[in-house]
Amino acid sequence: MQKEQISVFDIFKIGIGPSSSHTLGPWRAAQQFVESLGGKGVLNVVEEIKILLYGSLAKTGKGHGTDIAILLGLSGDDPVTFEVDKVNSKTAGIRQSHRLALGGHKEITFNEEDDLLFLYNESLPYHPNAVTFQAFLNNGTAVSETYYSIGGGFVVKDGAVNQQKNWIDLPFPIENAANLLHWCMKTGLKISEVVMENEMAWRSEQETVTGVLNIFRVMKECIYRGCHTTGYLPGGLNVARRAAALNRRLIGCPGKYWQKKIKK
Repeated sequence: MQKEQISVFDIFKIGIGPSSSHTLGPWRAAQQFVESLGGKGVLNVVEEIKILLYGSLAKTGKGHGTDIAILLGLSGDDPVTFEVDKVNSKTAGIRQSHRLALGGHKEITFNEEDDLLFLYNESLPYHPNAVTFQAFLNNGTAVSETYYSIGGGFVVKDGAVNQQKNWIDLPFPIENAANLLHWCMKTGLKISEVVMENEMAWRSEQETVTGVLNIFRVMKECIYRGCHTTGYLPGGLNVARRAAALNRRLIGCPGKYWQKKIKK
């Protein structure tokens, strides 16, 4: 059976958390549904949207911001580029106005209490993280699609085929640690060099380096933000933020000294 080939950019993804499967995945699913409506040529005749959350997405969705992620995904925002500081204001605007701009331009009436449903006692058989989007059109018909957030930000559309990346010949195929050790011993390359050779089967070395450095930049920014933000985590569970207090205890003087250390 053919196994999926995974790049470093499949493992490390930029996105708004806290969960790759409950936040990033549903966000991507919402984006894909809007793109699907556009591909079908019906986006501009949508009058109403309903979202059904099943299983784990329903039971832990509030705490993981699944509802917020879906609102932003339907609005055409991207988790890689959307500014974290604008999450609350954007979603508050949708909730207060009861208006949602699909894909950023097709505005419809949206009442979250009626249109985004948490089906706590219902699950779909393929995967516990399931969401169904229903778009009702002005001609009386509807478009319905179900997506599964299978972890790591990966999303599978129900009934879709050929969802894997195109199979390519990697110079150093690796399925386990023994394979990795074999290639390092046989070639004399370091682990990082073996990985880079494989990555270059998908893209240039410069593209890989630029992408990895961008991920590292975002990681540092997330660490800094967490170490300098107090209060409670979003999601309504009243979980106190701990990083800022630990930061003060460990380095004594947050801010200038911390920034100097993180740049090394």
